[in-house]
Amino acid sequence: MTDATAGRSAKPPKRPLKDILYSEGFRTVIYQIALAAAVALLGLYLYQNVVENLSRQNIATGFGFLKEVSQFEIGETLIGYSSRDTYGRALMVGLMNTLSVSAAGIVLATVIGFAVGIMRVSSNWLLQRIALTYVEIVRNIPVILQVIFWAAVIRNLPAPRQALDLWGLGFLSNRGLTFLMPVADPAHAWMLAALAIGIVAAVIAARLARRHREATGRYIDMLWPSVGLILGLPLLTWLGFGAPHELSFPERQGFNFAGGATISPEFVALMAGIALYSSGFIAEIVRAGIQATPRGQVEAARSIALRPRFILRYVVLPQALRVIVPPLTSQYVSLIKNSSIAVVIGYPDLVNIGNTVMNQTGQAVEAIAVMMVVYLIVSLVTSIAMNFYNRLVAIKER
Repeated sequence: MTDATAGRSAKPPKRPLKDILYSEGFRTVIYQIALAAAVALLGLYLYQNVVENLSRQNIATGFGFLKEVSQFEIGETLIGYSSRDTYGRALMVGLMNTLSVSAAGIVLATVIGFAVGIMRVSSNWLLQRIALTYVEIVRNIPVILQVIFWAAVIRNLPAPRQALDLWGLGFLSNRGLTFLMPVADPAHAWMLAALAIGIVAAVIAARLARRHREATGRYIDMLWPSVGLILGLPLLTWLGFGAPHELSFPERQGFNFAGGATISPEFVALMAGIALYSSGFIAEIVRAGIQATPRGQVEAARSIALRPRFILRYVVLPQALRVIVPPLTSQYVSLIKNSSIAVVIGYPDLVNIGNTVMNQTGQAVEAIAVMMVVYLIVSLVTSIAMNFYNRLVAIKER
């Protein structure tokens, strides 16, 4: 056997046990295990202490109360509910209300935030100052005061008989926002499904076009094909069902409205308050993302006569999104948690209904635990979705 062969076949020397025990990696693992065990023991002690104190006061424990009849009504629901339903069903109603106002707030905050953020970097001095003033106002007024302010404004609007007419499309009154709605038809569910399919197809087509461009250098404009997929599929579905076009217009009737759909004053006030507050922070995030793009790259793109939308799509946005998306995720999670302010103005969200359940059953620990777990899950799902999007838009280093 030659020396070279012997060198290749020789096994690396084993590390002495003493070196392993005193290594930094080993100590790090031991410290983490010890910390986890200490936290687990502390949690077990607190749990046993709570159970003993509750049993000493003859207070029932466990989550069996979720199957009991609630015996209270909820003024605003997205799913069927009555006082004969269970506490679990009532909490589900609160969760749906929380998700609906959070989703509406996220959309509104994103639209306003991106618009104001772009205005902040505009070359127009007046637009810059308007955007700066807006950001400074909404960011420095506590969100709870903004929610209370909008609730007071809406509740002091004219009654339905003197409601503000929104160009024949609806009314704004102290009863909330009333607007026209399409009459329910089976085609609407299929149109939503077609819209979802169109969005997925547009994303896949755009990625295929991008790979084709990277492989061959030939650009394929996917703007109009994407618009065709997203809008064309629902339109074809609508036509396939006979083009149902009946609309329900709201009309004044006595002390209220008939027809259309109405969003309660509490929903409008809560959505406006949390959305406007978050939009100020989102605007600054967008401004920072745009300004993080090197100016020289934008000027280089202009020098080769790229169209403005190409510069925005292929030069500015890919680099700006790396800065925008991570803090934007934090703002979305914060907005969802801020929706718990609904209890101040009487909107039946998860916290409001959870407090009612807690007062009726006396099982405060379990009711609060349910609310904590639900908010934790919703926040984690939001973070996971935004992290997935962040990976999609990330610039791949090669």
